[in-house]
Amino acid sequence: MAVPDPTSLSKGKILVVDDDRLVLATVTHGLVQAGFEVIDADNGDDAILLARQHRPDLALLDIRMEGKSGFDVADYLRESLGTPFMFLSAFADAATVARVKELGAVAYLVKPLDIAQIVPTVEAAVAAVRARRERESHAPVARPLPTAPATGATPAPLAPASRPVDPLNDPVPLAVGVLMHRYSLPRAEALQRLTRLAQTDGRSLAAQAAALVDAVELLARPGQA
Repeated sequence: MAVPDPTSLSKGKILVVDDDRLVLATVTHGLVQAGFEVIDADNGDDAILLARQHRPDLALLDIRMEGKSGFDVADYLRESLGTPFMFLSAFADAATVARVKELGAVAYLVKPLDIAQIVPTVEAAVAAVRARRERESHAPVARPLPTAPATGATPAPLAPASRPVDPLNDPVPLAVGVLMHRYSLPRAEALQRLTRLAQTDGRSLAAQAAALVDAVELLARPGQA
């Protein structure tokens, strides 16, 4: 297990899983240099054991591995530990993207990987995880319904509570990953292309991203290819 400089405060605990030792070493080193505590594994079985032991803030998962796949690990993290995850993969076919969306990945990072692009994505995801935990720990107790006035007048309905957008459910990172793979673009250019598409169609960035991912997912359904 790699750990950051002990003199600095860790930005968070990350589980990195990839059966390619070079990719594993590169990603681990980059995240450690960025200030994260990193737990690494080169197979899905070890990844599950390490996740249970260390309870990481976020997992970065290769998809295609011998034994348990990244999808298998993601399913366990979601159902048993509630750990958010993102995928690292060289594949972005319709079926893969549909499964990534179904599992609820934070992001989809396309190989070959640039650690300079990975770090900001991981930082944003961990910040979102911590913000959500903070909100949940301070969630207000549900207010009781007001008693109707004695005059028999109907009380005014309660205003619906505002619900902040959860960055972990943002479709933009997944859509950016799809564009990176389809057009061999770096992450920044893929985001720019998605932004231009949204402006052309008169949609918000999130709405455009969701539409793109839905379209790819549709291609993965039987009879749609």
